[in-house]
Amino acid sequence: MNLKFSQRRNNLYLILGFFFLTNAIVAEFIGAKIFSLEKSLGIDPLNLSVLGDSFNIDMTAGVLLWPFVFVLTDVINEYFGPKGVRKLSYITVIMLIYSFIMVRIAMGLEGADFWMFSSKNLGISNMTDAFNSVFGQGLMIILGSLVAFLIGQIVDAFVFEQIKKKSQNRFIWLRATGSTIVSQFIDSYVVLVVAFYFGGNYSLKWVLQVGTINYAYKLLMAILLLPLLYLIHHVIDRYLGKAPKNTLESNQTT
Repeated sequence: MNLKFSQRRNNLYLILGFFFLTNAIVAEFIGAKIFSLEKSLGIDPLNLSVLGDSFNIDMTAGVLLWPFVFVLTDVINEYFGPKGVRKLSYITVIMLIYSFIMVRIAMGLEGADFWMFSSKNLGISNMTDAFNSVFGQGLMIILGSLVAFLIGQIVDAFVFEQIKKKSQNRFIWLRATGSTIVSQFIDSYVVLVVAFYFGGNYSLKWVLQVGTINYAYKLLMAILLLPLLYLIHHVIDRYLGKAPKNTLESNQTT
């Protein structure tokens, strides 16, 4: 492998890794907000029926970013293989744990008097309580998120690679969508089962309802983002330039 190609490939892994890590961390922290999709779009409640009950589409804000994590996972897998995905996934879990620890330490600090009551004109009586309420995700939610993320990424990388081999490196859309279908089925339910069924007082039926809505959203986004996936492939191929046919395959141990 020539030096120029090697440098570009290393730069590519670094850039993709930064985007991957940033999206994952931001998604975890904004996930504390539950939003109404219907109200956000300015439409009437859909009153969907899942498992016999009627309810609206309320989702965690974190789902806005997770589809981009799926795309990044597929791109990283395409150019660096399952080992490249696993390495970034392990690093991301470590950084997420570190981030949660630092936030917990920050929550335990006593706020300055002028800061705690600086936003009374906004209807916030105590900034410390507001800060802790936003960032104080429960331990089971954190645990569920980490477990679901790690399992989902490992499964995604494995399924992606198997489809790629079976299809003889054809049909990018097939391996990207197929891996998402399998991995996000696991991800959508694991986090809810751990966080809300085992860690809270929510019924299994409620968990399955919300998980089904989240799963349907992720599948829809996986399809809608396929053009973006092809565009990224095109840009990366132009950036890397030509290389020996087995260059990428022989270096998927990044």
